[in-house]
Amino acid sequence: MSFQRVPGLVSIVITVYNKLPYLNDCLTSLLNQTYPSWELILIDDASTDGSYEYMLNWVNNNELFFREGKGIYMLRLPRNAGYAGAITAGMYLAKGEYIAIQDADDLSHPERLEKQVRYLNHNPQIDLLGTNYEVFEEEHLDRRTPVYWLKYGEQIGKVYAKGGHCICHGTAMFRGSVFDHIGGHTRRIEGAEDYEFISKVIKPGARNVENLREVLYYYRKHPKQRSRYYFGKSKKEQDYDT
Repeated sequence: MSFQRVPGLVSIVITVYNKLPYLNDCLTSLLNQTYPSWELILIDDASTDGSYEYMLNWVNNNELFFREGKGIYMLRLPRNAGYAGAITAGMYLAKGEYIAIQDADDLSHPERLEKQVRYLNHNPQIDLLGTNYEVFEEEHLDRRTPVYWLKYGEQIGKVYAKGGHCICHGTAMFRGSVFDHIGGHTRRIEGAEDYEFISKVIKPGARNVENLREVLYYYRKHPKQRSRYYFGKSKKEQDYDT
């Protein structure tokens, strides 16, 4: 029997590896979403800082909320699989018409899911949709700074064709059929799995990816973020600083 996706459902996939200090902010931002039909898929990549135990308690404390129509699924990987392995595992569990990515140390605007779903519903040619976002330092959500590296429309395909990057991966929502067709993230470019995945989605000569100009995501800048491990400063931060 072929797999059938649930119409209108958004599957939010979060991978977690030692993100204990940031989980409450991240998860609470999802509880506040105005879009009603979503499921939450939490993949713990063998955390050692108590992140998994925290998520279990958080789910128990919000049990009533999830009884009211929201689904929540948790998977603890038996060993650390790395970002590509963890997020792809989460996507395999997703049954929604749409799959949304959320980084465990960031926050989503309450209307993020609603506005991305609305746009995708009205623009069937778009397979993947990012949003604008703002950057904040550690715990200072009230001191947010805009970014200027994102592109829009036909400029997006041109940037990726030249090896550039202009969609914030954490803001991405894409059609579940995209995953069914091309699969998830790979390990060929460790540390740049997000770039490779978006590049795979883009169809040469077609405008099938887009960014919303509205700020619907808040990117936390902190010393332990994954991009600093691989690149010192991420592309997002380089443009943020200029």
